[in-house]
Amino acid sequence: MKRFFIMLLIACSAITTASADPTATPQKKAESVIRSLEGIIAFYAEEGGQTLSVIKNPETGLVEASERIAPFTCEKEDLWSIPIGFRDDEPLSYQYMHLLPGNTELFTLKVVTNNGQKSKDVRIRTNSKQEMWFMCCKNPDNPQLRDVYAIVWEETKNNNVAGTVYMITSLRPDMYEKNMTGASLLSDNKNTFTIDGRVGYDLTDSLYVVYMADTAEELNNVRDSDFVAYMPVVNKRFSFSVELDKRKVGRIRTVMPDGSLCHLWTNLDFVPGETYRITTHNGYYDEDRDYEHRVGRYSGHSLLNEPQRRGIDDQAVEIIDSIPEEFRSVETNPRQDWRNSLTAQQQAQIELKSEVVGLEIEKIMANYQLIADEMEGLRDQYKIGTIYEKILKQNKELDKKFQDVIKFAKECHCPASEMPTLYKDILQFYTEQNKGVSEFFKNFGYSREAKPARKLQKYLNEQMEKYIKEMEKSLQ
Repeated sequence: MKRFFIMLLIACSAITTASADPTATPQKKAESVIRSLEGIIAFYAEEGGQTLSVIKNPETGLVEASERIAPFTCEKEDLWSIPIGFRDDEPLSYQYMHLLPGNTELFTLKVVTNNGQKSKDVRIRTNSKQEMWFMCCKNPDNPQLRDVYAIVWEETKNNNVAGTVYMITSLRPDMYEKNMTGASLLSDNKNTFTIDGRVGYDLTDSLYVVYMADTAEELNNVRDSDFVAYMPVVNKRFSFSVELDKRKVGRIRTVMPDGSLCHLWTNLDFVPGETYRITTHNGYYDEDRDYEHRVGRYSGHSLLNEPQRRGIDDQAVEIIDSIPEEFRSVETNPRQDWRNSLTAQQQAQIELKSEVVGLEIEKIMANYQLIADEMEGLRDQYKIGTIYEKILKQNKELDKKFQDVIKFAKECHCPASEMPTLYKDILQFYTEQNKGVSEFFKNFGYSREAKPARKLQKYLNEQMEKYIKEMEKSLQ
């Protein structure tokens, strides 16, 4: 079912993500952990105490952080899936912790927002009586962000526990803290090469990456995923510094808001003991002509054996590095054209609506997993019936969200040719649920206790009929 939600986003949202390097291994989502935490929230969270927030960059409207914090109470044995989920997904993490009661180490998470200018601390583990599972992962859609999953709890009475689930996405502090000390990188060391960058008033770029190679040939063959460092933009500035024992060549490339790489870039010589100063603009940049004449491409010593750029005037140079073949002949794409026509406000609204739909679908998926687990365990009919009742309510809420997305897509003049795809994916989502319920009947029978499952299946069939009619109308 998750696959269909991804297809839904592709069909109707302005935030689809294209991989810049099809040969690179993409970061995966921590699905086991997410499923475990969503299950705890769905069944045991205190509805009045939850926090759900989204923080966006005020200039670009792009999501920089989201928080989902949910206090819960349950029996200790209800947490059986937590260790399994975290251990399964541990290979995806770059920071992983499990603290047991008695350990005196407390834990606070830094959440960075506003393009690195603001931060706050979220207290995760607050006392030594709590058990904590914690992991940080790279966000699979945006290299600037990190995803944090954590759960803490402490025992109360009668083998019960009280705790909190944390699911937080924010800017990566390691990138921005390093950039904030960028002034110290402007070293006088004779072997230090430094990039001192500025972002023009006409750009809202927030992240660049740097590549480095020994020769121009190696640089031309470098893979998109083989960059050596990030350069976050802080206060319209970015920087990079490296110790070199000989000349090298390098490349600066923009990371787009959706996490993909810009198909244009800037190549330059990396010279020990030198600082290259550059200001980027929309479609061109102001180069460091003194640098280029002294030690760069006009000096006679450049390792860039082919002209990489063409001058426009004395102050500005257009970026015209060779463009990969896939960018030269691009077929007309109504979906992409529609994306490009949306305003920043419309993009932000669709993004938020899509996130809401995603949360609803994740809840439903988590509950189906709980039914599957119960079918393999005690097969408690009452518990299974209760879960089916909850899934029915969640589907009714999800339908409102689907209708909201469809309405907004139409208001934003989504191409008529794309609407049937949206309806097909919604129908496929209901079809998969229907198959799951039918499979349940095969194994469990149509007993009196299965009444909630029959109600759910009836609703799913009604929804399928409704969306088939809507799809037919869109084809007329």
